[in-house]
Amino acid sequence: MTSVAENDSVAESRWQIWSTDAHLVVTDPMSLEAAESMVRSELDTVDRACSRFRPDSDVMNLAGSHIRPAPVGAVLADFVHASLQAAEFTDGAVDPTLGSAMIELGYDRDFSLLEPPTEGSSTPVSFVRRADWTMVTLHDGVLTVPEGVVLDLGATAKALAADRCAALVASELGCGVLVSLGGDISTSGPQPSTGWHIRVSDGDNQPSTTITIGSGVGVATSSTLRRRWSKGGKTAHHILDPQLLVPADPYWCTVTVVAQSCFLANTASTAAIVKGPSAVRWLTDNGLPARMIDADGDTTLTPGWPHNSAHIGHPITEEH
Repeated sequence: MTSVAENDSVAESRWQIWSTDAHLVVTDPMSLEAAESMVRSELDTVDRACSRFRPDSDVMNLAGSHIRPAPVGAVLADFVHASLQAAEFTDGAVDPTLGSAMIELGYDRDFSLLEPPTEGSSTPVSFVRRADWTMVTLHDGVLTVPEGVVLDLGATAKALAADRCAALVASELGCGVLVSLGGDISTSGPQPSTGWHIRVSDGDNQPSTTITIGSGVGVATSSTLRRRWSKGGKTAHHILDPQLLVPADPYWCTVTVVAQSCFLANTASTAAIVKGPSAVRWLTDNGLPARMIDADGDTTLTPGWPHNSAHIGHPITEEH
Protein backbone atom coordinates (compact mmCIF):
# COMPACT_ATOMS: atom_id res chain seq x y z
CA MET A 1 0.00 0.00 0.00
CA THR A 2 1.02 3.65 -0.23
CA SER A 3 0.69 6.16 2.59
CA VAL A 4 1.33 9.86 2.96
CA ALA A 5 4.42 10.81 4.95
CA GLU A 6 4.68 14.05 6.91
CA ASN A 7 4.48 17.30 4.94
CA ASP A 8 4.96 20.82 6.26
CA SER A 9 2.21 23.45 6.27
CA VAL A 10 -0.66 21.20 5.32
CA ALA A 11 -3.94 20.15 6.93
CA GLU A 12 -5.41 16.70 6.72
CA SER A 13 -8.35 14.52 7.64
CA ARG A 14 -8.98 10.78 7.62
CA TRP A 15 -12.05 8.57 7.64
CA GLN A 16 -13.14 5.07 6.67
CA ILE A 17 -14.86 4.31 3.39
CA TRP A 18 -15.24 1.18 1.25
CA SER A 19 -13.49 -0.89 3.96
CA THR A 20 -10.36 1.21 3.60
CA ASP A 21 -8.84 4.53 4.65
CA ALA A 22 -9.63 7.84 2.99
CA HIS A 23 -6.89 10.42 3.54
CA LEU A 24 -7.28 14.02 2.39
CA VAL A 25 -4.45 16.57 2.59
CA VAL A 26 -4.67 20.23 1.50
CA THR A 27 -2.08 22.99 1.39
CA ASP A 28 -4.54 25.57 2.77
CA PRO A 29 -5.76 24.63 6.27
CA MET A 30 -8.71 27.03 5.90
CA SER A 31 -9.96 24.93 2.97
CA LEU A 32 -9.92 21.57 4.73
CA GLU A 33 -13.55 21.52 5.87
CA ALA A 34 -14.88 22.50 2.44
CA ALA A 35 -12.53 20.08 0.71
CA GLU A 36 -13.63 17.17 2.89
CA SER A 37 -17.28 17.96 2.21
CA MET A 38 -16.60 17.92 -1.54
CA VAL A 39 -14.69 14.65 -1.39
CA ARG A 40 -17.29 12.90 0.76
CA SER A 41 -20.06 14.04 -1.58
CA GLU A 42 -18.18 12.89 -4.68
CA LEU A 43 -17.40 9.50 -3.15
CA ASP A 44 -21.04 9.05 -2.20
CA THR A 45 -22.02 9.78 -5.80
CA VAL A 46 -19.52 7.21 -7.05
CA ASP A 47 -20.72 4.64 -4.52
CA ARG A 48 -24.36 5.06 -5.53
CA ALA A 49 -23.41 4.57 -9.17
CA CYS A 50 -20.72 1.88 -9.04
CA SER A 51 -20.83 -0.17 -5.83
CA ARG A 52 -21.26 -3.92 -6.23
CA PHE A 53 -22.14 -4.13 -2.53
CA ARG A 54 -25.31 -2.06 -2.37
CA PRO A 55 -28.44 -3.41 -4.07
CA ASP A 56 -29.68 0.07 -5.00
CA SER A 57 -26.57 1.11 -6.95
CA ASP A 58 -26.80 1.79 -10.66
CA VAL A 59 -24.43 -1.06 -11.51
CA MET A 60 -26.48 -3.61 -9.51
CA ASN A 61 -29.76 -2.33 -10.93
CA LEU A 62 -28.20 -2.93 -14.31
CA ALA A 63 -27.25 -6.49 -13.34
CA GLY A 64 -30.82 -7.25 -12.30
CA SER A 65 -32.38 -5.75 -15.41
CA HIS A 66 -33.46 -7.74 -18.44
CA ILE A 67 -33.27 -4.65 -20.63
CA ARG A 68 -30.50 -4.98 -23.22
CA PRO A 69 -29.18 -2.39 -24.01
CA ALA A 70 -29.97 -0.07 -21.10
CA PRO A 71 -29.54 3.67 -20.56
CA VAL A 72 -27.25 4.52 -17.64
CA GLY A 73 -26.42 7.65 -15.68
CA ALA A 74 -23.48 9.88 -16.49
CA VAL A 75 -21.35 8.77 -13.54
CA LEU A 76 -21.69 5.05 -14.21
CA ALA A 77 -21.09 5.70 -17.91
CA ASP A 78 -17.85 7.53 -17.10
CA PHE A 79 -16.61 4.72 -14.88
CA VAL A 80 -17.57 1.96 -17.31
CA HIS A 81 -15.89 3.86 -20.13
CA ALA A 82 -12.72 4.12 -18.04
CA SER A 83 -12.84 0.39 -17.24
CA LEU A 84 -13.08 -0.47 -20.93
CA GLN A 85 -10.14 1.82 -21.65
CA ALA A 86 -8.18 -0.03 -18.97
CA ALA A 87 -9.11 -3.39 -20.48
CA GLU A 88 -7.99 -2.32 -23.94
CA PHE A 89 -4.72 -0.81 -22.66
CA THR A 90 -3.84 -3.96 -20.69
CA ASP A 91 -4.90 -6.44 -23.40
CA GLY A 92 -7.65 -7.69 -21.12
CA ALA A 93 -5.54 -8.19 -17.99
CA VAL A 94 -7.85 -5.71 -16.24
CA ASP A 95 -11.40 -6.76 -17.13
CA PRO A 96 -14.62 -5.24 -15.70
CA THR A 97 -16.74 -8.35 -16.39
CA LEU A 98 -15.33 -10.34 -13.45
CA GLY A 99 -18.09 -9.51 -10.98
CA SER A 100 -19.78 -12.89 -11.31
CA ALA A 101 -16.46 -14.68 -10.81
CA MET A 102 -15.73 -12.57 -7.73
CA ILE A 103 -19.12 -13.45 -6.28
CA GLU A 104 -18.60 -17.17 -6.85
CA LEU A 105 -15.19 -16.94 -5.21
CA GLY A 106 -16.86 -15.51 -2.12
CA TYR A 107 -16.28 -11.78 -2.57
CA ASP A 108 -20.01 -11.09 -2.54
CA ARG A 109 -20.25 -8.39 0.12
CA ASP A 110 -18.26 -5.54 1.57
CA PHE A 111 -14.73 -6.74 2.31
CA SER A 112 -15.05 -6.05 6.04
CA LEU A 113 -17.78 -8.71 6.22
CA LEU A 114 -15.79 -11.52 4.58
CA GLU A 115 -14.27 -14.47 6.43
CA PRO A 116 -10.62 -13.75 7.33
CA PRO A 117 -8.01 -15.64 5.30
CA THR A 118 -6.72 -19.02 6.43
CA GLU A 119 -3.84 -21.14 5.26
CA GLY A 120 -4.54 -22.94 2.02
CA SER A 121 -4.51 -22.61 -1.72
CA SER A 122 -6.72 -20.34 -3.77
CA THR A 123 -10.28 -21.47 -4.31
CA PRO A 124 -10.35 -23.66 -7.45
CA VAL A 125 -12.28 -22.62 -10.52
CA SER A 126 -15.79 -24.06 -10.53
CA PHE A 127 -17.61 -21.97 -13.10
CA VAL A 128 -17.49 -21.08 -16.78
CA ARG A 129 -16.48 -17.68 -18.11
CA ARG A 130 -19.60 -15.95 -19.36
CA ALA A 131 -18.10 -12.97 -21.14
CA ASP A 132 -15.16 -10.64 -21.46
CA TRP A 133 -14.76 -6.90 -21.81
CA THR A 134 -15.07 -6.98 -25.60
CA MET A 135 -18.72 -7.98 -25.21
CA VAL A 136 -19.56 -4.79 -23.29
CA THR A 137 -20.55 -1.77 -25.37
CA LEU A 138 -21.24 1.82 -24.38
CA HIS A 139 -22.56 4.38 -26.85
CA ASP A 140 -24.14 7.74 -25.99
CA GLY A 141 -25.03 6.67 -22.45
CA VAL A 142 -26.52 3.34 -23.54
CA LEU A 143 -24.76 0.31 -22.08
CA THR A 144 -24.96 -3.29 -23.21
CA VAL A 145 -23.75 -6.00 -20.81
CA PRO A 146 -24.25 -9.72 -21.55
CA GLU A 147 -27.05 -11.28 -19.52
CA GLY A 148 -25.82 -12.96 -16.37
CA VAL A 149 -22.70 -10.78 -16.14
CA VAL A 150 -22.12 -8.53 -13.13
CA LEU A 151 -19.72 -5.67 -13.71
CA ASP A 152 -16.98 -5.25 -11.12
CA LEU A 153 -15.34 -1.84 -11.46
CA GLY A 154 -13.12 -2.31 -8.41
CA ALA A 155 -9.90 -2.51 -10.41
CA THR A 156 -10.36 1.05 -11.69
CA ALA A 157 -13.12 2.86 -9.78
CA LYS A 158 -11.26 3.70 -6.57
CA ALA A 159 -8.31 5.17 -8.45
CA LEU A 160 -10.51 7.13 -10.84
CA ALA A 161 -12.50 8.43 -7.86
CA ALA A 162 -9.25 9.69 -6.28
CA ASP A 163 -8.42 11.56 -9.50
CA ARG A 164 -11.89 13.08 -9.69
CA CYS A 165 -11.82 14.19 -6.06
CA ALA A 166 -8.37 15.76 -6.30
CA ALA A 167 -9.26 17.63 -9.49
CA LEU A 168 -12.54 18.85 -8.00
CA VAL A 169 -10.95 20.27 -4.85
CA ALA A 170 -8.12 21.96 -6.72
CA SER A 171 -10.52 23.49 -9.24
CA GLU A 172 -13.10 24.71 -6.72
CA LEU A 173 -10.83 25.83 -3.88
CA GLY A 174 -7.57 26.68 -5.66
CA CYS A 175 -5.38 24.87 -3.13
CA GLY A 176 -3.02 21.97 -3.49
CA VAL A 177 -4.61 18.64 -2.65
CA LEU A 178 -3.69 15.02 -2.20
CA VAL A 179 -6.40 12.36 -2.05
CA SER A 180 -5.57 8.82 -0.97
CA LEU A 181 -8.20 6.08 -1.10
CA GLY A 182 -6.73 2.94 0.36
CA GLY A 183 -3.31 4.02 -0.87
CA ASP A 184 -4.47 4.98 -4.37
CA ILE A 185 -3.09 8.52 -4.47
CA SER A 186 -3.85 11.48 -6.71
CA THR A 187 -2.49 15.03 -6.45
CA SER A 188 -3.66 18.27 -8.00
CA GLY A 189 -3.21 22.02 -7.60
CA PRO A 190 -0.19 23.82 -6.11
CA GLN A 191 2.12 21.36 -4.36
CA PRO A 192 3.86 21.97 -1.01
CA SER A 193 7.28 23.60 -1.28
CA THR A 194 8.99 20.27 -0.62
CA GLY A 195 6.56 18.20 -2.68
CA TRP A 196 4.27 15.43 -1.52
CA HIS A 197 6.11 12.75 0.46
CA ILE A 198 4.79 9.23 0.03
CA ARG A 199 5.85 6.06 1.82
CA VAL A 200 5.52 2.93 -0.28
CA SER A 201 5.27 -0.33 1.64
CA ASP A 202 2.96 -3.32 1.98
CA GLY A 203 3.56 -4.09 5.64
CA ASP A 204 6.07 -3.90 8.44
CA ASN A 205 8.06 -6.86 7.13
CA GLN A 206 8.06 -5.74 3.50
CA PRO A 207 10.66 -3.59 1.71
CA SER A 208 9.74 0.10 1.85
CA THR A 209 10.76 3.33 0.16
CA THR A 210 9.84 7.00 0.36
CA ILE A 211 9.12 9.01 -2.77
CA THR A 212 8.39 12.67 -3.33
CA ILE A 213 5.93 13.55 -6.07
CA GLY A 214 4.66 16.78 -7.51
CA SER A 215 1.22 17.85 -8.68
CA GLY A 216 -0.83 16.06 -11.30
CA VAL A 217 0.64 12.67 -10.37
CA GLY A 218 -0.90 9.34 -9.45
CA VAL A 219 0.66 6.58 -7.36
CA ALA A 220 -0.92 3.15 -6.84
CA THR A 221 0.15 -0.16 -5.37
CA SER A 222 -1.48 -3.49 -6.20
CA SER A 223 -0.82 -6.43 -3.93
CA THR A 224 -1.46 -10.14 -3.58
CA LEU A 225 -0.85 -9.79 0.16
CA ARG A 226 -3.87 -7.58 0.84
CA ARG A 227 -7.62 -8.08 0.36
CA ARG A 228 -7.51 -11.80 1.10
CA TRP A 229 -10.42 -13.88 2.37
CA SER A 230 -11.47 -17.49 2.84
CA LYS A 231 -14.29 -19.57 1.41
CA GLY A 232 -14.67 -23.24 2.20
CA GLY A 233 -11.26 -23.34 3.85
CA LYS A 234 -9.54 -21.95 0.76
CA THR A 235 -7.89 -18.54 0.61
CA ALA A 236 -8.29 -16.11 -2.29
CA HIS A 237 -7.09 -12.61 -3.10
CA HIS A 238 -8.88 -9.93 -5.08
CA ILE A 239 -6.82 -9.72 -8.30
CA LEU A 240 -8.17 -12.31 -10.72
CA ASP A 241 -6.60 -13.72 -13.84
CA PRO A 242 -9.36 -13.01 -16.39
CA GLN A 243 -8.41 -16.04 -18.47
CA LEU A 244 -8.50 -18.57 -15.63
CA LEU A 245 -11.05 -16.86 -13.35
CA VAL A 246 -8.91 -17.57 -10.28
CA PRO A 247 -6.68 -15.28 -8.21
CA ALA A 248 -3.60 -14.35 -10.20
CA ASP A 249 -0.43 -16.27 -9.47
CA PRO A 250 1.46 -14.27 -6.81
CA TYR A 251 4.71 -13.95 -8.77
CA TRP A 252 4.73 -10.33 -7.57
CA CYS A 253 3.77 -9.60 -3.98
CA THR A 254 3.38 -5.90 -4.74
CA VAL A 255 3.70 -3.59 -7.72
CA THR A 256 3.76 0.20 -7.35
CA VAL A 257 3.42 2.45 -10.39
CA VAL A 258 3.78 6.22 -10.74
CA ALA A 259 1.89 7.78 -13.65
CA GLN A 260 0.12 10.90 -14.91
CA SER A 261 -3.03 9.84 -13.06
CA CYS A 262 -3.99 7.46 -10.29
CA PHE A 263 -6.29 5.70 -12.75
CA LEU A 264 -3.38 4.89 -15.07
CA ALA A 265 -1.09 3.96 -12.17
CA ASN A 266 -3.60 1.52 -10.68
CA THR A 267 -4.55 0.07 -14.04
CA ALA A 268 -0.89 -0.66 -14.71
CA SER A 269 -0.09 -2.03 -11.25
CA THR A 270 -3.09 -4.37 -11.36
CA ALA A 271 -2.21 -5.57 -14.87
CA ALA A 272 1.37 -6.19 -13.77
CA ILE A 273 0.19 -8.59 -11.05
CA VAL A 274 -1.80 -10.53 -13.66
CA LYS A 275 0.97 -10.50 -16.26
CA GLY A 276 3.58 -11.86 -13.87
CA PRO A 277 7.18 -11.94 -15.19
CA SER A 278 6.19 -10.39 -18.54
CA ALA A 279 5.03 -7.25 -16.71
CA VAL A 280 8.58 -5.87 -16.58
CA ARG A 281 8.78 -5.64 -20.36
CA TRP A 282 5.19 -4.41 -20.67
CA LEU A 283 5.69 -1.58 -18.17
CA THR A 284 9.01 -0.65 -19.75
CA ASP A 285 7.52 -0.55 -23.25
CA ASN A 286 4.76 1.75 -21.98
CA GLY A 287 7.19 4.08 -20.19
CA LEU A 288 5.69 3.45 -16.76
CA PRO A 289 8.05 3.72 -13.75
CA ALA A 290 7.38 0.84 -11.38
CA ARG A 291 8.73 -0.79 -8.27
CA MET A 292 8.02 -4.52 -8.09
CA ILE A 293 8.58 -6.87 -5.14
CA ASP A 294 8.60 -10.57 -5.98
CA ALA A 295 7.74 -13.55 -3.80
CA ASP A 296 11.36 -13.78 -2.60
CA GLY A 297 11.32 -10.14 -1.47
CA ASP A 298 13.62 -8.98 -4.28
CA THR A 299 13.01 -5.58 -5.89
CA THR A 300 12.80 -4.88 -9.62
CA LEU A 301 12.63 -1.29 -10.90
CA THR A 302 11.57 -0.38 -14.39
CA PRO A 303 13.29 2.51 -16.22
CA GLY A 304 12.14 5.93 -15.08
CA TRP A 305 11.83 5.11 -11.41
CA PRO A 306 14.07 8.02 -10.28
CA HIS A 307 16.63 8.03 -7.53
CA ASN A 308 18.52 11.21 -6.75
CA SER A 309 16.89 14.29 -8.25
CA ALA A 310 13.42 15.78 -8.06
CA HIS A 311 11.49 16.95 -11.09
CA ILE A 312 8.08 18.60 -11.12
CA GLY A 313 5.51 15.87 -11.39
CA HIS A 314 8.01 13.04 -10.95
CA PRO A 315 9.09 11.15 -7.82
CA ILE A 316 12.40 10.83 -6.07
CA THR A 317 13.16 7.86 -3.86
CA GLU A 318 15.04 7.39 -0.67
CA GLU A 319 15.64 3.77 0.30
CA HIS A 320 15.66 2.90 3.98
